[in-house]
Amino acid sequence: MKLIIAVVQDKDAPGLMESLMRAGYGATKLASTGGFLREGNSTVLIGVENGETEKVLDIIRKTCRAREQLVTPVTPTGPGETYVPYPIGVKVGGAIVFIVPVERFLKI
Repeated sequence: MKLIIAVVQDKDAPGLMESLMRAGYGATKLASTGGFLREGNSTVLIGVENGETEKVLDIIRKTCRAREQLVTPVTPTGPGETYVPYPIGVKVGGAIVFIVPVERFLKI
């Protein structure tokens, strides 16, 4: 058995959860934050049998797409300095996935 831990952008989480449920996979979604933009993420925990790992990864690939988002960088300036920030494009979305072996699984 494997535990798939997928960290996805909050915008992608509902679609991922729906796709996993339709395919018959149970999942637990946890709220999390972090990353460059300090925006909300969701960490999705999915327990699968060894042969099911690639099927779940395909679902994650289809529902959690990378995209570009415009952000305005914040740069500290010293006294008397002027800084006019310009929006820059940053890649967001997609998923960070960890796959770890599970020695024992209990449903109580």
